[in-house]
Amino acid sequence: MIQLEDVTKSYRMGKVEVRALRGVDLAITDGELVAIMGPSGSGTSTLMNIVGCLDVPTSGRYLLDGTDVSRLSDNRLTKIRSRRIGFVFQSFNLVARTTAIRNVELPLVYAGVRARRIPARLLEQFGLGECQKRLPHELSGSQRQRVAIARALINDPAILLADEPTGNLDTASSAEILKLLGALNDTGRTVVIITHEEEVARFAKRVVRLRDGRIVSDQVQPSRTEVNA
Repeated sequence: MIQLEDVTKSYRMGKVEVRALRGVDLAITDGELVAIMGPSGSGTSTLMNIVGCLDVPTSGRYLLDGTDVSRLSDNRLTKIRSRRIGFVFQSFNLVARTTAIRNVELPLVYAGVRARRIPARLLEQFGLGECQKRLPHELSGSQRQRVAIARALINDPAILLADEPTGNLDTASSAEILKLLGALNDTGRTVVIITHEEEVARFAKRVVRLRDGRIVSDQVQPSRTEVNA
């Protein structure tokens, strides 16, 4: 369970205080597929950083499975991120001179874990069995994003945070990635998508809209809309 209670976040830029979040209350239950939308400057990226334990609120509380992570040390936050949360980014964030399978392995390497079969199994699952030894520039956009998703899942996180996961993809590739995220959600994994695209938001089961650091709409959708290529 993700639960934010009256969360605010302010930044100091010189003599100016920027209020990115202004009293956000949000609860996301286990197994939900939620899209968080908002125009540039609305606070969506800041909200994702807090939910992903990459940042902490200025005030308010963030409870993750009942634990208030708002006041934890950087070391504790790092452990929570590595064990509970997987990240997928618009720009893929793959290491350019490293093969697909090595990119997927990286979180295990940092954790000092040796489990070579798991990365290969994930790549096979995502239709990339023949791409294991290819470098990122040898892959299509859809393939690179699938490698990034496999890497995000390597530690079997309960929560997958996807920040504009289709932003650099064409229509057909976007449909592939959304179907993959939907399939992962269907297995019980919590998926949170940050997006500016209405079509992507309609794919989610619930849409939360932000404006000027506040939630202005939070609606459950009657059915998930399939995205066609």
